[in-house]
Amino acid sequence: MTAPLKHSDPITVNVGLGDRAYDIVIGRNVLPSLGARIAALRPGVRTAVVTDKTVARHWLKATEDSLAAAGVPTSHIAVEEGEGSKSYAGLETVSEALVAAKIERNDLVIALGGGVVGDLAGFAASILRRGVDFVQVPTSLLAQVDSSVGGKTGINSPQGKNLIGAFHQPVLVVADTAVLDTLSPRQFRAGYAEVAKYGVLGDAAFFIWLETNHADIMRGGSAREHAIATSCRAKAGVVSRDERENGERALLNLGHTFGHALEAVTGFSDRLYHGEGVSIGMVLAAEFSAQLGMIAADDAARVERHLIDAGLPTRLQDIAGFTQEGLADADRLMALMAQDKKVKRGKLTFILLEAIGQAVIANDVDPATVRDFLHRKLNG
Repeated sequence: MTAPLKHSDPITVNVGLGDRAYDIVIGRNVLPSLGARIAALRPGVRTAVVTDKTVARHWLKATEDSLAAAGVPTSHIAVEEGEGSKSYAGLETVSEALVAAKIERNDLVIALGGGVVGDLAGFAASILRRGVDFVQVPTSLLAQVDSSVGGKTGINSPQGKNLIGAFHQPVLVVADTAVLDTLSPRQFRAGYAEVAKYGVLGDAAFFIWLETNHADIMRGGSAREHAIATSCRAKAGVVSRDERENGERALLNLGHTFGHALEAVTGFSDRLYHGEGVSIGMVLAAEFSAQLGMIAADDAARVERHLIDAGLPTRLQDIAGFTQEGLADADRLMALMAQDKKVKRGKLTFILLEAIGQAVIANDVDPATVRDFLHRKLNG
């Protein structure tokens, strides 16, 4: 944990899923190798790039140039940036464009973008002609360390986040850390919440390393590649052991039960980025765990302190206008959490903490206890 990668050393992390195993290639300036990697993986393939309009301005030409240099035919589809595209309407737009582009079962869809594009393009690929393979080219920190790995694809429902989707593993992930230089500071910090999550839930040594090195990660130093690779190794290990989230993989949802409800109540808008919701959700999970006597209050405070040091929101009151617009309602948040994917036969499941680096799955959490906890937090 004390020897970060050099910028010049790309690293490959394998996601071990038998005959569906795939590589995550991580490094600075690896995007130009995309075409050659695809040509070697699938000779003679045709591709369609799904991206958003902001990413397209920065990285579509470089992606198309790489594909052209390797003799890989391609077309592209650009959707609007943001969670609004991860919808039934967005899915229809992308799916019909892929059909019009004559993408066949032996071709590839390329998701060039952040978590929204990856989820949307991956889900469209999963249902196109009953299943077309796809490649993830994540362009946000959040996507590089989380959403591009593991095969979760989908769209949002008006009733909750990611409620419509499918498990559909990519055949390759190419994570170029240089593309992160074009992110706004807020976007990068939001992605960092998912990096910190891996330390909080299962790797205390990594969390300690992050406490020391988070500033270098933010600046784009060599710690950035190390943090991304460590996060990907952690997720790859979990996915290889529990692909369909029947057990251990649920731990990766630390902070998400609270966070997804907060995203829904703020309309899946840029008022609250996904990673910001996860940051607040992790702090709520830590504090709720402390209330239940599962984790020391000092450790819960340490989690919050690190996220604050990284520039992330940690309190419900940090969400702009949250308490002034009638959104601060414990019952409303409870109703949204009742739609969480981890709910089983109507019973809430939370990911809670016994220590930093030791998350547990808590089944059948008492809703009244959660409601009282939220009420107190909403009232400062």
